[in-house]
Amino acid sequence: MQSSDLGNREQGKIWHRRPSPATQQGIIVNIIHTTTGYHSKTIRFLNVAFDCSGEFLLAGDHQGNIYVFDLVGNRFNLVQRTGQACTALAFTLRRKTEFLVALADYSIKCFDTATKELVSWMRGHDSSVSSISVHGSGRYAITCSTDTAQLWDLDTFQRKRKLNVRHSVGIQKVFFLPLSNTILSCFKDNSIFAWDFDTLHCKYQLPSPIEGSSLHYKVFAITRDGRVLATGGKSNHLHLWCLESKQLLRIIQMPTKVRAIRHLEFLSDSFDGGSNQVLGVLSQDNIMRFININTCKLLFDLGSHEEGLSMATMSPSGRYIAAVMENGSLSIYSIQALTQEINKPPPPLFKVIEDSKSKLEANKLTMRVTPRTSERPWKAKKGKIQSKVFKPLLDVSYEDKENELPEGLNKKRLQALLKGPGMFIWRSLLHLPENHLAFNSLLDKGTHSAFAHLQNEYPIKSRKLLRVLQRTLSGLAHWSTIFGEMPYIPLLVFPFVKLFQNNQLICFEVVATVIINWCQHWFEFFPNPPVNILSMVENILAHHDKEFLHHLMKYNITSQSYAWPLLETMFSEVLTREEWLKMFDNIFSNHPSYLLMVVAAYLICSRAPLLHCNQKEDFEYFFHHRNHLDVSMVIREAYHLMECTPDNIHPIRMLEDFAPLTKGQYPIFNKYPKFIVDYQSQERERIRQEEIEYLRERQLLHEIEAKAIEHRVEDETWYRKQELLQEAEEQRRKILLTEEEKLAEQRRLAAVKRELKMKELQLVDAARRRFLKYQQDQREMEVKRLDDEIARKASMREEETAATIRDVEVRQMELETQRRLFEQNLVKEQEAMTQEVKGEMDTSRRKADLEEHLFQRLIEAEQGGNWKAHEVLEECLAKAHQENIDVSWQMELLHKRICDDMDRDQRYQEVAELLHKTRMAEVKLLEAMKEELTEKMEETAGKKEQLMAQQDIAAASDANRKRFLNQEMNDAVELAVKLQEGDGYFGEWSSCL
Repeated sequence: MQSSDLGNREQGKIWHRRPSPATQQGIIVNIIHTTTGYHSKTIRFLNVAFDCSGEFLLAGDHQGNIYVFDLVGNRFNLVQRTGQACTALAFTLRRKTEFLVALADYSIKCFDTATKELVSWMRGHDSSVSSISVHGSGRYAITCSTDTAQLWDLDTFQRKRKLNVRHSVGIQKVFFLPLSNTILSCFKDNSIFAWDFDTLHCKYQLPSPIEGSSLHYKVFAITRDGRVLATGGKSNHLHLWCLESKQLLRIIQMPTKVRAIRHLEFLSDSFDGGSNQVLGVLSQDNIMRFININTCKLLFDLGSHEEGLSMATMSPSGRYIAAVMENGSLSIYSIQALTQEINKPPPPLFKVIEDSKSKLEANKLTMRVTPRTSERPWKAKKGKIQSKVFKPLLDVSYEDKENELPEGLNKKRLQALLKGPGMFIWRSLLHLPENHLAFNSLLDKGTHSAFAHLQNEYPIKSRKLLRVLQRTLSGLAHWSTIFGEMPYIPLLVFPFVKLFQNNQLICFEVVATVIINWCQHWFEFFPNPPVNILSMVENILAHHDKEFLHHLMKYNITSQSYAWPLLETMFSEVLTREEWLKMFDNIFSNHPSYLLMVVAAYLICSRAPLLHCNQKEDFEYFFHHRNHLDVSMVIREAYHLMECTPDNIHPIRMLEDFAPLTKGQYPIFNKYPKFIVDYQSQERERIRQEEIEYLRERQLLHEIEAKAIEHRVEDETWYRKQELLQEAEEQRRKILLTEEEKLAEQRRLAAVKRELKMKELQLVDAARRRFLKYQQDQREMEVKRLDDEIARKASMREEETAATIRDVEVRQMELETQRRLFEQNLVKEQEAMTQEVKGEMDTSRRKADLEEHLFQRLIEAEQGGNWKAHEVLEECLAKAHQENIDVSWQMELLHKRICDDMDRDQRYQEVAELLHKTRMAEVKLLEAMKEELTEKMEETAGKKEQLMAQQDIAAASDANRKRFLNQEMNDAVELAVKLQEGDGYFGEWSSCL
């Protein structure tokens, strides 16, 4: 099982090698968060949530750190430090980079994972928020606590609705149903209501569970199509509700060891159309069991009594399960690996109780079934991984066992392949243990003092490469002291660092493996080069090419000049990248002695150009620079040397077989002259301390010199100041003598000045007296002039007052005239109106007369008296109306005259207030006139409307009357015709008689 420690990193990789969940109980990686320091501790994860794609995982710990894990890109990123524990997490669906987090201070915050900035801060809850549900459109969200549920608009981050309940009832959960605009609210009294999101009207309520059931709903889960609701609580029963029929669909009874259900969640599947069939049930024993709700069979389970789950969530894509363990770590499972390892499904562990319409039928169907304990075939009783072990065949030789490699590789076949093109499979060849914790402990020790100034000796352009090289060298120095004293260790390590700069753990372990196996006996002659190893190369060269060796010896070229440069740099100076990789593919797939054969083969293949060299500088240049040499030929020559070299000089008898690094902790490396290394270390430390002491003494000396110079300058300054003070003292004495002489002279002059001053004062007093007398005369003349001016101004004021009074009277007369003119106009208008009314009355009277004349022949006798009475009444009514109008006018005129008289009396009270009150009276008069005009206009309009209505009524009556008269006239004419005919008949009859 891979374990990843976040530590103090803010970003990085989640896992360091490709996970294999099929062999690790489905676990992809286990993530922990520890802090290093004086008191190291583990920070517990609290909540996790997937985004809608299922590729990003949001996790929060109890210190308020929020991480985003990219499970596809194998990256994690610290996006926020809230400083307090989170109680709920959720991604928003509209803006993919934003997420909601509920904090311990009862607030909800929205952050952006890309900018790591706060988007909004929502407050309103008085208790801890337990869940966040986001609508399918991503625009709304519901946050739920024990006492209230609140609906938020995620565009404006404003609260739209708030649901409050009594404390005795309490809210369990409020959430949106998928693929619909329905809100489901679940309360502590087992009541479940469905609300329409648009109108917030109650759509329906699920019926209460069967009577006598002690199940109190605590946890809820809904399928992706929103049709089936699963509920559970402090019981081993599960209730499945069909939300379409609003009926209890099924009751599933868990085993007896399940006493309470803590969490429910359906497992998504891409091929079920949203009608999820697999339900995850987390019980009080911290084990999550996955069951099929149709067949009621156990599919698999997660966790154990030793490593239990505290909460879990499934990705919407159905690929991952993220679980927070009891120890605070975060485990990510592969659902594909969990489901494909099931060989045979266990027998059913649950009983199904069908819901019935009556309590009696339900009791009959309730049966106690004793469940059988069943463990997963790949899981041991203690929760450890139980893998399959394949026994070797009896006819397999020991040599074949040694050639076996992990993952089904065979070393002999690998060697045959590597004689051709290079293959890069070192991790399997070298059996790297990947000890993350041991490597991290070496890195935590920091940079070794021997490599603190590595950039001065090796000025590498890439800062990243230099940093990785410095860390790798420091890790080697902390692993074994000798590597901090070797001057050529950076040259040996550099090609591997260049190759594995993106994976420091692999880089370190490859270098350590090379040092342990291919650098055997290198450090026995420390600090000198490995003479014994170089002697082996020289022996091989002497056996296979004596002529070439004699040529080298002729010019005093020893093995330290032609073999050691190749070994200490691992051929990195003389080969290109591809050539170097190809060579080391073959080196790592063979015995460690093959490296020395490669050195000898390189020398033999290079004999032609070297035989023409006769200068030592040319030889040195050749072995420190790239040459035009076919590396494949060198590899073939090395294999030839491995086979043809006699056993007495073959390095294989001196070098041990390949031994990989131990797993867990790295082996102790002490194959070097410890006393020399310790002595050099002590000498280095002593020199460093002496340098520090020297630097300190030099700094102290500089400080003392600076202080001495400062004191010298201060002394010179003080002496200079003393000299200046003495000179100043002498100058003061001279000045004092001069001042005393001047003072005596001034005293004499002061006596003369006093006498002159007395005379001057006498003259000034006489002049002052004369000036006072002149000033008094001037004041008297000014007083007289002011009196005259006051009198003149008083007379002018009286004249102006009289003129003002006259103007006011004239203005009053003008106002009175205007008022009278206005009254006259009103009278004229009234008379004109009266004439108009009279004209209309005359017209109506003439019409009535005409009608009367027409109807006179029929009802002459009766109509005469009635018409006269009607006419008299109309005249009396008109007269009364006119008298009423005249009286109203007279009363208004009298009232206005009284007001004018009162205003006139008030105007004569004070002259100063006359103008102001006159203006106010004008304003009031104008307003009164406007109001009166408005009233008249309104009254006139009303009367006109009445008149029009009466005229309409009169016209209607006239029309009726005309119709009646015409009908009567027609009847009268017909009667007259008939009478005439009768008269003719009777006349004829009489003539006949």
